[in-house]
Amino acid sequence: MRSSSSRRRTSHTLHRRTAGAALVGVAALLTAAIQSGAATAAPQAPSAAAAHASVQLSPSQRAELLRDASAGTAHTAAAIGLGDQERLVVRDVVKDADGTLHTRYERTYAGLPVLGGDLIVDTAKSGATQRVIKATNAALKVSDLTPDVTKAAAEQQAVARAKALGGTKSAADSSRKVIWAASGKPVLAYETVVGGLQDDGTPNELHVITDAATGQKLYEYQGVRNGTGNTMYSGTVPLTTTLSGSTYTLNDGARGGHKTYNLNRGTSGTGTLFSQTSDTWGNGTASNSATAGADAHYGAAVTWDFYKNTFGRSGIRNDGVAAYSRVHYGNAYVNAFWDDSCFCMTYGDGTSNTHPLTSLDVAGHEMSHGVTSNTAGLNYSGESGGLNEATSDIFGTGVEFYAANSSDVGDYLIGEKIDINGDGTPLRYMDKPSKDGASKDSWYSGIGSVDVHYSSGPANHFFYLLSEGSGAKVINGVSYNSPTADGLPVTGIGRDKALQIWYRALTTKFTSTTNYAAARTGTLAAAGELYGTSSAEYKAVQDAWAGVAVGSRSGGGGGGGTVFENTTDVSIPDNGPAVTSSITVSGRTGNAPSTLQVGVDIIHTWRGDLVIDLIGPSGTAYRLKNFSSSDSADNVQTTYTVNASSEVANGTWKLRVQDQATYDTGYINGWKLTFP
Repeated sequence: MRSSSSRRRTSHTLHRRTAGAALVGVAALLTAAIQSGAATAAPQAPSAAAAHASVQLSPSQRAELLRDASAGTAHTAAAIGLGDQERLVVRDVVKDADGTLHTRYERTYAGLPVLGGDLIVDTAKSGATQRVIKATNAALKVSDLTPDVTKAAAEQQAVARAKALGGTKSAADSSRKVIWAASGKPVLAYETVVGGLQDDGTPNELHVITDAATGQKLYEYQGVRNGTGNTMYSGTVPLTTTLSGSTYTLNDGARGGHKTYNLNRGTSGTGTLFSQTSDTWGNGTASNSATAGADAHYGAAVTWDFYKNTFGRSGIRNDGVAAYSRVHYGNAYVNAFWDDSCFCMTYGDGTSNTHPLTSLDVAGHEMSHGVTSNTAGLNYSGESGGLNEATSDIFGTGVEFYAANSSDVGDYLIGEKIDINGDGTPLRYMDKPSKDGASKDSWYSGIGSVDVHYSSGPANHFFYLLSEGSGAKVINGVSYNSPTADGLPVTGIGRDKALQIWYRALTTKFTSTTNYAAARTGTLAAAGELYGTSSAEYKAVQDAWAGVAVGSRSGGGGGGGTVFENTTDVSIPDNGPAVTSSITVSGRTGNAPSTLQVGVDIIHTWRGDLVIDLIGPSGTAYRLKNFSSSDSADNVQTTYTVNASSEVANGTWKLRVQDQATYDTGYINGWKLTFP
């Protein structure tokens, strides 16, 4: 069902209707092992899993693969069944040790960019297509490419929206015709970009998508990625600089030429490259302008080394070319941000210009936004926006642990060294996100409307559980006590493996519209490829997601019991009659339990349309989900608990699903019954 909802700004919040990732042509590994649960997964040999590890490519090797892929886009488009007016544009490529290539593409339609049309094609060494992961599975057909709404009207709407959010510009920076395919039926639209400054002094790059036929605003997002950081100084650290004549500059020739500039309270341009005759930078206090420069330069170097040595990634774009850093932005600016348009990292000086936000985890967090932009491109709004922010928290935490800096030991706290709340507490907690008073511990249907810095909570919580497990423990002197949504324990697999799983999912499985359900699917695929689908790591991913209310446990349903399952796809007609999927239960005695677990996996582009019932062998219907015009997220991938104690256990059980509104479609991907 389509609807328009009011959107308001609450600390970087941009509400949106999310669009879930679709898996097309997925091989048995994904269909059996991931979408249907581990109970039916075929074990994968460790040697085969090891072959899925990505290899480090030199810039020239990567460039050659990109050239080869670009030369074959027409063949690839035909091979995966794209229409005559669709074209592919190569964006990135990842190569596995066994020769498998994961090539990321953008799409065009009739020469127009398709927003939400990105996809990943996996090809074997032989050249055979193995699977395709799409940001949307909607058919790309737009009959009318002539707009009814003028470009000027779309720009006027976008400028008005930017002003409502605190923007300062009275005219749009740019506008173009596009195909909007990230949600619902693809339509002709305008994408308008409005620059200037936001109300807190952050640069503005608001993107507004307007339906070219109706003038309705379809979507908006902020192109500048923000994150409130901290001012942890890293003590005395080595810096890589460049000497020219008798002058040293903050130019790191060992890491792609990363330069650090002094904006000196300015808000535009690059400022002045830090330079001096001494190679000792700053004095550890904010009174010396070079101190912030040294921290930023060090943070950039550690972040580069983290990605290089942990994942084999050479720079943010994986092309060996560095971004650059700017410090002393604005006056008392309490923030830091990554900006794709300048490919740069910028830091404010904090309250009273005494607390530069130039710490390790800020550097790692913000520059990881650049990595996300150059890989999955997760939209910075809704559930995908929460995953975008969580990705930066996850890798920022990885950077902090990687540095092994005695002045800033690794932890699962974000912003723990600056008293930004005035009471000594950190900005965010990964073990129990709700401790900050705003973040969410677990997924729920309305989380897509929460500020992305807080809807990131379930993914941060998942990463902590996957790394360290649940319950009370002390790590590097910090006490944690992580709960789970289902009250069951999770055993961690270690941070190193958790990072590898998240990175592989980000670079080879996630798309611009990935939501929490699709993130579970992607991380399971990554874990299966890296460690095998029968491995402890794979099961831990299932359990950690269940611990934040996304999907079921590795044992099925409530963590154990007998599982009966149907994985046959059943199409759900748009605004049509109800459909059913059946499971025959046998070998049980007596009645069903009062805690029968009903695991539902439905792919649908607007789940609010759906009414779902469990039908017992007696014919009695048990309502699982009601119609809701306000539930605009994608997919139903959850486990319901039903009191079915009045039913005889053995017999035919049915899942009944009906779509009660127009425009959006989907299918039953599978469902299961778990008897404790």
